[in-house]
Amino acid sequence: MDWLKDDERLDYLLAENLRIIQSPTVFSFSLDAVLLARFAYVPIQKGQVLDLCSGNGVIPLLLSGRTRANVTGVEIQERLYNMAVRSILLNGLDDQIQMIHGDLKEMPSILGHAVYDVITCNPPYFQTLSKEVQNQNYYFALARHEITCTLEDVISVSAKLVKPGGKVALVHRPARLMDILMLLRHYKLEPKRLRFVYPKEGKEANMILVEGMKDANPDLKILPPLYIYTNENEYTEEVRELLYGKQ
Repeated sequence: MDWLKDDERLDYLLAENLRIIQSPTVFSFSLDAVLLARFAYVPIQKGQVLDLCSGNGVIPLLLSGRTRANVTGVEIQERLYNMAVRSILLNGLDDQIQMIHGDLKEMPSILGHAVYDVITCNPPYFQTLSKEVQNQNYYFALARHEITCTLEDVISVSAKLVKPGGKVALVHRPARLMDILMLLRHYKLEPKRLRFVYPKEGKEANMILVEGMKDANPDLKILPPLYIYTNENEYTEEVRELLYGKQ
């Protein structure tokens, strides 16, 4: 099989010793995807896990190293969907991971309600009303801006798809924290865990990791902060372990 097309390359997901197909002009995963895949609760032996806005399949691939459950990814961009499918086949994980090419807003009618134990999503971060401020690269624009789905779309759809007692985990920007918490509670996904991610000590948080539970009682836990870099601009010990595994 011809694994690579155009300007694509093969990279390692180092902690899992997996390979992933990436493209600098279409999509390459970033640290936020790794952090979400490590933050999310997943059942160890069995269950149903769903990843929305899957891109090139990085989060399903990462989750496969933590669980034997079935993992499904949903991606609206055909090129990224195709990259994800090839990466899954390349790693011999097609018995565990499947990809769906489609709009996440249509998933409740396709997949059903209250089906999944865990849902993850690394959604578009930016609210953009003007095309002038959207990224000029169409692939990047769809991945980064709320063009095909909004934050409310992600949360409302997740609330339909997840089982009672199931969990929904998101990575996002701190500027949207209040929107996220309000929408989670509105759609009966009670916020249960929240972690702030900082570039380094003394800097403002630039990412948040949030988990909600369907039909749960209020009990939000604020987890210890996660620092990405030391003052020497090297990865902290925790981040090195997340990326490369225990050395």
